[in-house]
Amino acid sequence: MSATQPQRQGEAAVQPSVNDRSEKEIELTYCVVNTGQRELLLRGLDAIASERAALPFATEVLVLDNDSRDGSARAAGEHPTVDGLVALSRRRGKALNDSELLRRARGRYALLLNEDSELRPGATLALREALEQHLDAACAGARLLRADGSAQACAWRFPTPLSALAGALLLHRVLNVQSRGARTRAVDWCQSAALLVRRAAAEEVDYLDDDFFVYSDEVDFARRLRDAGWRSLYVPAAVAVHHEQLSTGALGERRIVEMARNRDLYMRKHHSRAAAAAVRWLTAWAYALRALAALLLPGHSPRRYWRHVLATLKPTRGEGLREAAEEHNRG
Repeated sequence: MSATQPQRQGEAAVQPSVNDRSEKEIELTYCVVNTGQRELLLRGLDAIASERAALPFATEVLVLDNDSRDGSARAAGEHPTVDGLVALSRRRGKALNDSELLRRARGRYALLLNEDSELRPGATLALREALEQHLDAACAGARLLRADGSAQACAWRFPTPLSALAGALLLHRVLNVQSRGARTRAVDWCQSAALLVRRAAAEEVDYLDDDFFVYSDEVDFARRLRDAGWRSLYVPAAVAVHHEQLSTGALGERRIVEMARNRDLYMRKHHSRAAAAAVRWLTAWAYALRALAALLLPGHSPRRYWRHVLATLKPTRGEGLREAAEEHNRG
């Protein structure tokens, strides 16, 4: 990656690599987006360093810091495994930032990672092998574990009125979750916390749609790839720990708004208005049932589920993470 590339709005100067591997053809680029999670970022970079040491092909590591104010950019720039750093001066959305790194990447493959994703040994090879063996596949998603080692659902059917009906009937885990089994399988979409992408396919569909600030961006990406003739794979042999950092309080409320907003955007983009309305009502019903159950179950918040109900029914109301980023940029 060249330090002379033109800057985009809100972007600081790109720091060149301290580890010059330009003499080799890059096979795979690790693409990490970080937003204010310095310690988790460093854990993830340490895991990437271990992965790289065992690979028989050349790789590079690009980090995009989303205007963090906790020393993340400096820590990433000083990490020995990082080859290039994009330090933004304004906070932006996840889809736009992932697309930025995909465009800058030199590898045939690009492994999208959150700052809170920690690869387990062998994950990179397993994901690459899946795309090498399935030439019609554009994406390969890893099996995700929570920090306590429990499995996290990470591959799903595309949102439709039927999938929303399954959720309303409390059958979503049986009918909608596709991250199951011990063999690589075709799925509708995988979470982008640890997602290997065939860069030529991403370029073909013009990368991720930045109308999705965050949430549903990878769903839309997988759907547009499917429409272009590509498949997505779930690869359980590749494992990553996802230290999911879901905030509570005001930011937690904004996550709920953003999730509902972009779910509705996806439905209106790929389906009819009637289908989008059906999904809103069916999804709200599912959250309402959870709110009722939370009244009886310890450790669950009825108010949080009810907030999902309201945000789902009125996705254009309220302030989400996009507005939180705008406030951050004004601060």
